[in-house]
Amino acid sequence: MDFIKVSTCCPITKVADVGTNLSNIKKCIDIAVSEESKCIVFPELSITSYTCADLFLHNPLLHKAEKAIEDLCHYSKNKDILITVGAPLLNNNSLYNCAYIIFEGKVLGIVPKSYIPNYTEFYEKRWFTEGINIIGQTVSLSFQSDIPFGTDLIFEDNDFKYGVEICEDLWVTIPPSSFLALNGANVIGNPSASNELASKSQYRKALVSNQSARTMSAYIYSSAGVHESSTDVLFSGHLLISENGTMLNENTRFERDNEVLTSVVDLFKLNSERLRNISFRDSNRLFNKQFRTIRFKYKDTSIKEFNRFVDPHPFVPSNTKEREERCKEIFAIQASALAKRFEHTGAKKAVIGISGGLDSTLALLVVIKTFDMLGIPRKNIVTITMPGFGTTDRTYNNALTLCRELQCDLREINIVEACLKHFEDIGHDKNIHDVTYENVQARERTQILMDIANKEGGLLIGTGDLSELALGWCTYNGDHMSMYAVNCSIPKTLVRYLVRYVAENEADKLTSETLIDILETPVSPELLPKDKDGNIAQRTEDIVGPYELHDFFLYHFMRHGSSKERILKLALTAFKDSYTEEEINKWLDKFIWRFFSQQFKRSAIPDGPKVGTISLSPRGDLRMPSDASCASWLN
Repeated sequence: MDFIKVSTCCPITKVADVGTNLSNIKKCIDIAVSEESKCIVFPELSITSYTCADLFLHNPLLHKAEKAIEDLCHYSKNKDILITVGAPLLNNNSLYNCAYIIFEGKVLGIVPKSYIPNYTEFYEKRWFTEGINIIGQTVSLSFQSDIPFGTDLIFEDNDFKYGVEICEDLWVTIPPSSFLALNGANVIGNPSASNELASKSQYRKALVSNQSARTMSAYIYSSAGVHESSTDVLFSGHLLISENGTMLNENTRFERDNEVLTSVVDLFKLNSERLRNISFRDSNRLFNKQFRTIRFKYKDTSIKEFNRFVDPHPFVPSNTKEREERCKEIFAIQASALAKRFEHTGAKKAVIGISGGLDSTLALLVVIKTFDMLGIPRKNIVTITMPGFGTTDRTYNNALTLCRELQCDLREINIVEACLKHFEDIGHDKNIHDVTYENVQARERTQILMDIANKEGGLLIGTGDLSELALGWCTYNGDHMSMYAVNCSIPKTLVRYLVRYVAENEADKLTSETLIDILETPVSPELLPKDKDGNIAQRTEDIVGPYELHDFFLYHFMRHGSSKERILKLALTAFKDSYTEEEINKWLDKFIWRFFSQQFKRSAIPDGPKVGTISLSPRGDLRMPSDASCASWLN
C-alpha cells in the first residue's frame, strides 16, 4: 500500500440538531467514497455541533448523539472507508469530547480530547473532562460492548497507521500526535472546531504543516463550518491536508455547502523518511507510553484515478519567485563554501576549464561570485579553453566571449596535437572513435588544468554536476577529478535555472546574451568530430537519455529508496504528456544500470558543497559498495 486517498470534510450543521447533522455527514461520506477515499475526518462534535454549550448537559442530546453513532455504524457497512466523527461520550459520570472511529458497521475505538481549552472565548471545562490520562480502557454503548477507549489508540491496516488528536491538542507544547507518530502512526486525523479571527488561518495552516513535518506524517485537519457560528464566535470550515510539511490540499473558507476535500497520501514516502531519520527513532526513548493497535482490513485500496500531482522536476521550484530565491540561495552556498576553501588553503588563484557548455559556465559564475566576495581580482581566475576534435565554433566563441566579458585571465590550449601524439604512443587508430578516443581528450584536458593549477599556485575548480555523477558520465581521472567541485550536488535540470537566473538578474547585456545562447546549445562533451556543417554531432541526451527523466529517477531513487516499479508509476504520471511508457522504461533501466556500475567513480570524487537534500558524496549521503549488483532493482 504505497498510496491511499484521504478526505477532510465540513458538513452543513445545525446547532443541537442531530438528525440534520447526521444526514449531511452521510452525504459527505458518499462523496468521499465516490472519490475512492479510504479515510474521512469530520469536525469536532459534528454529530451534535460544537456550540451546544449547556445543552451538552441534557440527556436527550446525549441520547440522540449515541443513536446517531449507531445509525452511522449501520450506514458504514460495505463503504470500505474509515470514518472519524466527533460526538460526546458520557462515561462514569464524566462527559468527554471524543472522536469515534467507525469502520464496516462498528466503532473501532473512541479517542477523547486530551486538552480542554478554558480561556478567552473557550470554556469547554464547563462540560467536558480531559482525556489525557485515559489509557488502556474500554467503554460500552447501548449497541456495542468493550470498545477501546483512550488516547493510546492506533488504527492499522498494513502500511496505513492512523492516530487521532482533537483541536486544542495540536496547539499545546507537545501535541499528542507527536507520541502517536513515534509509536507508528503515519496519518493523523484532527477533528477540530477552531473559530476564525483575522490572520488566525495562517497560523493554523502553519501549525498543521509544521506538525506534519515534525511527525513525518500526513495530517488531515477538519474544522467546524460557518453554520456552527453562534453568539460571539464564527467558524470558517477550514480544511487542510498536509504531508510531511507540504500542503497537499486546502479549501476556500466560509463555504456554506457540504464540502469534501480528497488527496492521495504517499505512505511509502513517509515511512521511507522515518527509516532514514535516526533522530526520529531515537526520540521515542524519551517516552515509554504503550499504545494499543486496533487492526482492521480494507477490502480494496487500489486507486483508479491517481490524481496526485507528481512534479516532473522535483529539484526545481515551479513558482517563479520561489525559484529565484532558491537560485540566489544556492549561489550563496556554493560561493561561501568555495570561499572557505580559498581562505583555508591561502590560494589566490583559481583554474577552470571553459568549454562553452552549461556546467563550466555555472562553475565560472560561482568562482566570479567567490572572488568578488573575497576581494580577489578576477584576473586571478585562469580560464582555459581547450579546443579538440569536436569543438564547434558556437561553443568556442561563447567560451571566449564569456571569459572576456567577466574579465578573467583567458588562455587557449589546443589539445589536438597532444592527443594525436598520445594515440600514437598507445597505438590507437585516430579514426576509431571509441571510448579511448574520447577519454584521451578528457584526460589530456584535466592534466593541463592540474599542471597549470600547480604552476600558478591555484585551485582547479571542478565543473561536473550531480546528474553526471549519478550516471557516471565523466572520464575517470579526467573531468571526474579536480581540487574542489562546486557543482557536485547540482542536478542538470537545476543548472539551467541557475545560469538563467544570472542571465536575467545579475549580468550585463552582452554577458546575458552569451549565457542565453549557452543555455540553448545542446548538451555535449564535444569529444567526437563535428558534423559536415560544423555543428555538434555528439548529443549527450541521445546517448544516456533525457536529463529531466534521469533527475526525476535520481530524486526518487535516492530520496525515498523507491523501487523501479514505483519510480515508473510516478514517472508515467509526471511525464504522461511527454514520454511513452516504453521510453520511460528504457531510460529507467539505463539509469539503474549506470547508477550501479559507475559507483567506483563516485567513491573517489573530490570535495564539494552539498546544496540540496541529495548528494552522492561517499563521505556523506551515499556509502554504497562499488560492486553492488543492480539485479534486484531491474527485475
